[in-house]
Order: sequence, then structure tokens, then C-alpha cells
Amino acid sequence: MTDKPIKGGVATWACLPGFPPAVIFPFTPGERFGVRSLYEFQMLMYRPLYWLGRDGAPEIDYDLSVGEEPVWDETGRTCTVRIKPWKWSNGETVCADNVIFWMNMLKVKGPKFGAYSEGYFPDNLVSFEKVADDKVSFTFDKAYSKNWVLLNQLTMITPMPKAWDRTAAGPADATHDIGQAEAVYEFLMAENGDVVEEDNSHRTRWAGSPVWSVVNGPWRLKSYTEEGVVTFVPNEHYSGPNPPHLDELRQVSTTSDEQQYELLQSGDVQVGFLPPGMGVQPDGDPTKGGPNPLGDGFQLEPQILFNINFMAVNFSNPTVAGNMIRQPYVRQALQSCFDQEYGAREVYQGYGWSQTGSIPVLPKSDLVSPKIAERGGFWPFDLEKARQLLADNGWDVSASPAVCVRPGTGPGEAGEGIPAGTELSFSLRYWEGRPSLARLMAQFRDDAAKAGIEIRLEEVMGSVLVAEDGPGEKRMWQLSCWGGGWVYNYPTGENLFQSGAACNFSNYRDAKADELIAKTVTTDSLEALYEYQEYIADQAPVIFMPTFPRRLFEVAGNLRGFSPINPYGLINPENWYYVEDES
Repeated sequence: MTDKPIKGGVATWACLPGFPPAVIFPFTPGERFGVRSLYEFQMLMYRPLYWLGRDGAPEIDYDLSVGEEPVWDETGRTCTVRIKPWKWSNGETVCADNVIFWMNMLKVKGPKFGAYSEGYFPDNLVSFEKVADDKVSFTFDKAYSKNWVLLNQLTMITPMPKAWDRTAAGPADATHDIGQAEAVYEFLMAENGDVVEEDNSHRTRWAGSPVWSVVNGPWRLKSYTEEGVVTFVPNEHYSGPNPPHLDELRQVSTTSDEQQYELLQSGDVQVGFLPPGMGVQPDGDPTKGGPNPLGDGFQLEPQILFNINFMAVNFSNPTVAGNMIRQPYVRQALQSCFDQEYGAREVYQGYGWSQTGSIPVLPKSDLVSPKIAERGGFWPFDLEKARQLLADNGWDVSASPAVCVRPGTGPGEAGEGIPAGTELSFSLRYWEGRPSLARLMAQFRDDAAKAGIEIRLEEVMGSVLVAEDGPGEKRMWQLSCWGGGWVYNYPTGENLFQSGAACNFSNYRDAKADELIAKTVTTDSLEALYEYQEYIADQAPVIFMPTFPRRLFEVAGNLRGFSPINPYGLINPENWYYVEDES
């Protein structure tokens, strides 16, 4: 092959099973706040204020960001951001008003936004204001970690065009009158359509919408079919860096890992992924591609994200199951039943690693507590330890499932709301169509049974699972696993473990955790981060699972520009291009 670029062409990407883009409005609610709707769909069209990831490193790429680097005053409480004069596709200039429009909506509808955490952005602002046509200032209620503000707060902002500032009755002005933000939000959500509905009928209207067709990114939506085929074409009015080389980008839905592999083998797609368990990493380094089952026609690229994987446990379940989940010893026993090393070695064939707590193990950094790293987590796989935890807290583990024999709230008793005779049994819903995940869940079930915990497995379509089993009061699910977890910007815990956070999937509330999280956002001290993660690792508000490359990407041999892989999961298909074959 030669690296002589070819202008144009079509690249087709086969996406993960069960997760079509469900939200085009970049004010995404918690139940759909994930990589698929945001990083692989919305951000191709609507550029955020700050672009996460630069040349494969976990940092901000200011070249691809709408905002320039923040400038702080001497108090450390006010920062000013200059907005680059990029253009919207309708000819308007991206400006300070577009940021204020977003901020007014966030101020009014924050709890409806997936990245919102009560008490943080925008609650921790004294003011935000337009100081020039191209400048916005943010004044915080106290001095925070500047790194945290940039990576976890300002990255939430997506400037919104004036064309979106309207209701069904016509143009509005939520940009200058925050009192209108509620009505504008309701209009835009109606234009998006039901975020939980699985049918694609309402999504087929997005491409022709006078609202969603106003974009400032390198791509615009050409079509979204009933079958879930998403087609992008270049935004001919794009004024930022790196305009697209391709004529068209297609994203096709798949229903299973097997179908994904068949599409790759047939050559019908140029970008897909190797189903977990089909690739082997013989050297034990999950960051590097091993032998490729598809041969030389594809490049194997592990997608290592700055993320953790976990299983959510529902603290808000109103039944006896919820009462059991709210007991730390039960969660610690569940964690002790999860053989992460088996998953990394056998299920993921060397493309996996144990996740010891709330901070990503890979890419390697000094952010992981040495105490956790040395111990391999606070609750490593240990079935005898799990049995002992249960026996010490009022359970007869001579049979499986174990039976509560010492009810009550005193020492050595099972805990509040757990009657005598209760069996230690949980339902676990997980993402269907993933053989490797099914195998991992079956192993967890079998190991837990040896400790006296019954796990009842149920496969559920991925998008249904994340819509139904998530944050919210008095939901009935018990344990839920969508095969992933959370991709961090900066790994403080306000998004996942802060009481009331929109993406607190387990509905976990703990005053001490809130206090420790608050410390991590006001200082760049690693000791504060260590103290927080050690507490979370001990509490087990989620069940940490082996982490693995989000995908083992398979990229056609003549398609370039795909790497380096963004550690946050964002994609830049405008960088992709074909090269001529030597033949």
C-alpha cells in the first residue's frame, strides 16, 4: 500500500449492539447520557466549548475547542473564556450569547442534564455573564481546582445557536431572559422526541428539522432511517480546523456481536470491532493489538478509555432487596464474589484488567491510591471472605441462598428491614447480545452461589436496560449491568457518587462520601483524591468489574487517520481518509 490520500469515499461504521443514538439535543438527560449519543453522534454536529482528548492523551485539545484557554483573575474565582468566531451553518457567528443561552438552560433545567450534580455547576456559580460579544466570564462561590473546573465543569457546555431559541409559537429569547428557558427547553425536547422510546420513527425527522440542521461541527445529519442507519455528510459551512476528507459517514446498527463480525468479514463495513473473547492478547498488554483473526485486511486498534466498569446496585429499591443492598457488608460480599482476574484472563482473552476502585487503572497515572493498588482493591475475589461477612451479620450460609437467622439492627444482626427467614437473593438484569458479558455474568452467579448469594439472571436489550435501570426513586430493579461504566474527564466522584447526581446510577447517598468528594474539587492534592477513592472502594456503592478496551476496533487497511484513539471516547471521522492500493 501507499499513503497517497484519496479525496472522498464512504466509510461505514458498525456500531455496538442495542445502542442507537437516542438524543440529538445536546442537553442529554441522565438515562441517555453516554458515549453513543454524545461523543459518537452529537459532537460531530455540535461542538462543545472544550474538546476532550489531544493526540491520544487525556487533556484538552484547544485547537478543536470552540473556547480558548480560560484566563483566571488573581482571586482564583473568576475565569474568562474567549469564544472563537466559528460559523453556524446558517451563517451566524458562534458567540458569547450562544454560551449564555446554554447556561440559562442549565441554570433552570440542570437536574434534567446528565452531567449535573447538585451543588456543583452551575449551582456553585455566583454569576456568569457576557462581557463582550466573544467573551464570557464565570465567577465561582470559592476557589476550586482549576484542573477540575476546566475538565469537569466547563466541558459540560455546548454553545447553542440563536435558531434554537424558540418555542412552538415562534422565536423566543431565553438567551437574555432566563424566565423563557423552561418553555424553550420543552420545545426542544419535543423536537427531539421521546428519549426512552425505542422506535426510530421520531428520529427519522431529525435530518430535515429546521432546528437540528443548524450545526457548527464538521458534519451534518443527512438521514436517520427506521432501521437505525445514521448517515452524515460534510457541513459545507464548517469553519473550524480539519474539514472532512470523506463524502459520507454511515453508522449502521447491529443486533449482536456475531452480526458485527459477519459484517466485517463480508467487507460491508470499514470500521467495526472484534467481539470480546475472539481476540487474544498473548503478551498480557491490553493496550496493544494481538494477532488479528481478520488478517492483514484490517488494523486492530484497542480503544483504551479513561474509564471504569461496574455493575449498579439499586439503593432506592423499596423492597427487602433494597434493604439488603443498603447494608455495606452485603455489597462487600457481592464484590468479593466477583472474580475479575478470571474475567480479564479467560473471558476477555488478555484484553482486560481488574478495576480496583473508582479511579481508572489505565491509562496509567499517579491518580490511583497506592493503598488500593497494593491490595488489589479493598474487596478482591475471596469466596471465604464473602461467606464470613454474611455469617458474621446474621445469615446461615450452610445453604444457598443463605437465610437470615438474626434479624435486627444490632451488632451481628442482618440490618434494618430484613426479616427472619429472608433468602439472600437478587435479580441481575444485563445487556443481551454480548456472549462475553453473558459468560462473565454466569461466572459471577456461580461463584456467588458458593458464598450463599443467589443471582437470578435476565438478559435485556441494551437501550431498554439503561433507560429503565438507572437513577430515580423507588425503581424496582435490583442489580443491573450494561457491560460498561463511566468515562471520566477528571476522576472526582460528583457525577457518579454524589448524593442526587443525575448519573448516580445506584442512587447512592452517603454524607461522608459527599464530604470527601467536596474536598477533591477544591484542591489538586492527590491525598484528597486517595482518601475519597479508598472510602468508595471500601463502601462498594457499585460492584467493580474487569475493565477492558471499550472495543477492539477493526479498521479497513486502506483507511487512515483513525488513530490515535481518543481516551475519552470522542471520535474525529473528519480526519479519516482512504489511500490508494499499490495494485
